Amino acid sequence: MPIRWYGPADPEDPTYRHFARIVNLALHTMAFAAVNSGLWFVQNMRHPWPHLAWLTEAWGLLVVAQLVSVVVRRPQAPS
Repeated sequence: MPIRWYGPADPEDPTYRHFARIVNLALHTMAFAAVNSGLWFVQNMRHPWPHLAWLTEAWGLLVVAQLVSVVVRRPQAPS
């Protein structure tokens, strides 16, 4: 089921901003998975690159930092 936003696109709405952060995190995670799997495939096929593990770890830490940021900045549920 695709993610959808129902209602007007109001950038001032905290729920809308949180939704935008979630979508950005999903796109970042997909790019991380696609690029890293491609680089590791090419490395295993023919071109050894000794610093690829460092790149993967650094980029993975950025994705985790973005995840923590999304979780910390989520809007509070109305009481």
